[in-house]
Amino acid sequence: MAKDAPKPTTTDAGIPVSSDEYSLTVGADGPILLQDHYLIEQMANFNRERIPERQPHAKGGGAFGHFQVTQDVSQYTKAAVFQPGTRTDMLVRFSTVAGERGSPDTWRDPRGFALKFYTSEGNYDLVGNNTPVFFIRDPMKFQHFIRSQKRRADTNLRDHDMQWDFWSLSPESAHQVAWLMGDRGIPKTWRHMNGYSSHAYMWVNAKGQRFWVKYHFKTDQGIDFLTQAEADRLAGEDGDYHTRDLYDAIKRGDHPSWTLRMQVMPYEDAKTYRFNPFDLTKVWPHADYPLIEVGKMTLDRNPADYHTEIEQAAFEPNNLVPGIGVSPDKMLLGRLFSYSDSHRHRLGVNYKQIPVNQPKVPVHSYSKDGAMRMQNVSDPVYAPNSKGGPKADPERYPYMEKWEASGEFMHAAYTPHKEDDDFVQPGTLVREVMDDAARDRLVSNVVGHLKAGVTQPVLERAFEYWRNIDQAIGDRIAKGVKGA
Repeated sequence: MAKDAPKPTTTDAGIPVSSDEYSLTVGADGPILLQDHYLIEQMANFNRERIPERQPHAKGGGAFGHFQVTQDVSQYTKAAVFQPGTRTDMLVRFSTVAGERGSPDTWRDPRGFALKFYTSEGNYDLVGNNTPVFFIRDPMKFQHFIRSQKRRADTNLRDHDMQWDFWSLSPESAHQVAWLMGDRGIPKTWRHMNGYSSHAYMWVNAKGQRFWVKYHFKTDQGIDFLTQAEADRLAGEDGDYHTRDLYDAIKRGDHPSWTLRMQVMPYEDAKTYRFNPFDLTKVWPHADYPLIEVGKMTLDRNPADYHTEIEQAAFEPNNLVPGIGVSPDKMLLGRLFSYSDSHRHRLGVNYKQIPVNQPKVPVHSYSKDGAMRMQNVSDPVYAPNSKGGPKADPERYPYMEKWEASGEFMHAAYTPHKEDDDFVQPGTLVREVMDDAARDRLVSNVVGHLKAGVTQPVLERAFEYWRNIDQAIGDRIAKGVKGA
């Protein structure tokens, strides 16, 4: 075959196909024959092309790259991925939270910032956002929060009234809403936003010493944002603006990067800190726990097939490696179940055998069978056994990422701390972090959002919500909505 000759079309079984264009019929204009197995294969595959989209974070994009450790943080963690000089391949997916797969990239929404490190100790996943806090602190409310962002049952339309109804009845949302309605609610591109773990995690060093940590991936491109007017224009002109920007930047060799900096809290500090350090609606002030540089993440390869490498990518916070553990953050603990359960529904029980989700190290597990299993299973398929099967090694891999807990079983809020007011930190954000121009844009963004169908008495609760954050800002918002 000549070098420039096209490759012959085949079925999925590799069998050559007679025609790409015409079905097998009785005569030129006769009925189609059922024995046209290639036509049947084409139609059947087409009917099954779409897998269920993610419930939140349905619209997104991503790329591959690597993480390079630049500083020595071995005093805080024994995790191989963060040892001096270590370079680790990785995958990143950015996303919006509320919209469907076809929604515009430039809607005002938090951005997901999901990372998969293919480490020498197995896959390590970090599932975060472009904001250091979240709307709620208990997973019991998560489903309800997401539904308040989705489409109504009667009109099939998204509804600002639902959102403000939920937010104004959930004062813990104030800090995240202040972020969302500010400049960072619509990043200019994915390359121009930070990524945060938001949750606190545990790091453990080789001596068994424990620390609480938070991750901050600081964009090396600089923070930049879109105004509401710019975002609205782009939503109509190019709904895939952020997806296109990342792909084009990498294609032209402009590889985006982020510097990882950590906040590290000594283990005992959490017991007496002035607010609950595991409350997802709060940040740790940098004055108390300064940022410590760890390394640099760089994205330098676009996916070859978006479906297999991005849409089928499965990130889950329970993918933890030795030296990294979870914290008492209730939202994080709920997500340990929720993410992997979602993947089993969306992709099937053997989703970790999809190439993009496979670790780069050997797997020795007792998982067996199930739909779409691709890897061979060898006996014995049970433990304990005397047949040479894998065996846990508690001496080599002791469970060290743990903390103490005691108390009665109850449904309750976090134990109050002296600075646990839900409006303290968002007030500080508005008054001390934002400048006058940013505050003006914040007011304009909120006024525009509230004018879009928010009804009484939700509207009055929203005004009071903002007055609790900052009296002056709340008054300005009320005046802007009422037109007085």
